[in-house]
Amino acid sequence: MATQAKYSFHTEPFPQEERPRRFLEAFAAVLQHSNYGPVLDYYTRVSAKCSRCTATCPVYQASGDPRDIPCHRTELLLAVYRRYFTFSGQLKARLYDSSRLTDAAIDEMAEEFWRCTACKRCKSSCPMGLDHAMITHLARWIMAEIGIVPKALLVSVREQLEGRTHNTSAIPVSAMTDTCEFLEEELQELFPGHPITFPIDVPEADYVFFPAVSDYLLEADTLMGNAAVLYAIGAKWTIGTGNFDGINYGLFYSDRMWERIIRAQVAEIKRLGGKVMLIGECGHASRSAKEGMQCFIPPEERVPVLNIMELTHAAFKAGTLRLNPGVIAERTTYHDPCNIASNGWIVDQPRELLRHICADFVEMTPRGTDNYCCGGGGGSVSIDEIKRFRMYIGGKTKAEQVRATGAKYVVTPCANCKKQMGELLDEHKVDCTRIGLHDLLLKAIELGPLPAGEGTTDKGPAEQRPEVEGA
Repeated sequence: MATQAKYSFHTEPFPQEERPRRFLEAFAAVLQHSNYGPVLDYYTRVSAKCSRCTATCPVYQASGDPRDIPCHRTELLLAVYRRYFTFSGQLKARLYDSSRLTDAAIDEMAEEFWRCTACKRCKSSCPMGLDHAMITHLARWIMAEIGIVPKALLVSVREQLEGRTHNTSAIPVSAMTDTCEFLEEELQELFPGHPITFPIDVPEADYVFFPAVSDYLLEADTLMGNAAVLYAIGAKWTIGTGNFDGINYGLFYSDRMWERIIRAQVAEIKRLGGKVMLIGECGHASRSAKEGMQCFIPPEERVPVLNIMELTHAAFKAGTLRLNPGVIAERTTYHDPCNIASNGWIVDQPRELLRHICADFVEMTPRGTDNYCCGGGGGSVSIDEIKRFRMYIGGKTKAEQVRATGAKYVVTPCANCKKQMGELLDEHKVDCTRIGLHDLLLKAIELGPLPAGEGTTDKGPAEQRPEVEGA
C-alpha cells in the first residue's frame, strides 16, 4: 500500500458546503488578475492522458499509486476549468446537467496537489509540453485563497510578512548580528591577519546579501565560505537589518504571497541603495527572486538577481579567486536543486569548481537538468507531518542515487535540499554527509599573504571584480 501523506491544513471557519462556491470565486479572481487563462485554454484542448510522465516522476515511481501520475493530477484542475470557465463546458452543463464541483473534490485536490514535489521532470516527457508543476502551483494558489494551506507554510509566511522579525525562522536582528560576530572570530582563526567581516547596513553596496535565513542557525561553514569568497574577490557587499531572509515560500503556493515577499526584499535593497540582489546558495530563494523580479516588479524598479555560486564561479574563471586544486580528498558528488537546475540556469558552474578542488569528484546518474528531486521540493520539506512520505516516496530515488556514487560528501546547495538530504541520508543509513559548496570552498580558498595597507572588506578594485552575466 502506498504511503499516505496526511497534512495539517489551516482552514477558514466557513461551512464546507460553501467551499465549492468559494473555490470557483477564487479561481475566477485568479484568472482575472493573472495570465494563467491562455495557458489553461491551451491545456484543456490538448490535455494528454497518455501517462508518459510516469517514466520521469520519482513520486509515482516510488508509490505506484495512480493518483501520483502527473497528468491525472493536472486533470483534476483542468476539469474544473473546462466545466466552469469555457463556453463549451458551460453549454454542456446546461444541456446535460454535467457533474458539479463538490467539497469532496476539493479535499481530493488538497491531498494530491501537495504530493507533488514540483520538480518539473514530467514536463520533459510530456508529448504536448504540459507543465504539470505549474498546474500544481496554480491549484495550491486557488486553495490558499480559500484558506487551505499547510499550517507550517502559513506560519512561516505570516511571520515573514507581518511578524516582528520579518523572516521565516523568526530570528531577531540581534541574533543575526551576534551570529555574524561569532563567525568573524572563527574566520580570524582560519585566516589570521585577514579581516573577513560580515558588513551590516553598508550603504551603496554592490551586493545586498540574502541567504536563506536558516543558514544563520544551521549553516555556519556555508556563511563563512560565502564571506571568505566575497572578501577574496574584493566585493563591496552588505547584509540589511530591515530584511535579511532570501526565503520566499510564496513560490510554493501563492503568487500573491510571492509578490508581497519579493517586493519587501526589493524595498530593502532600495533602502540601502544596493545594486544587485545576491542570493546565497539556496535554490528556491534564487528562483523565487529571479522569476519574481520579472513577474512582479516593474521594469524601472528591478535589480539584477545573482546566486552566489554564479559570482564565485565567475571570479574563479576571471582569476580573482584562487582555489587550491585537489584539496578535498574524499569522494564527492553534487545534487542539483530543481529550482536552479531544471531550467539549465545553474548546472555546470558548481561542477567546475568541484572538479578543481576535489581529487575524486563523481556524478550521479541522471544529473543536471534531468537529476532527481531530493524529495522535499515544492515546500513539502517544511511539512513535518509528512516526513515518512518525504523519506520513502518523494526521496527514495534520491537516496538510492547518492548511495550508488559511494561518495563521502554530497554537495547540496539549497537550504530546503539540505534539510531533506540530511534527514534522508540518516533515514536510509547512507554513509554520506550533505554539505554546502562554500563549505568545501572554505577549505580550498587561497588568500595568500596580506598586502601592506590592506584591511578592508567592503570594497576592492572595480577593474578586478568578475563580470557575471545579468549582474
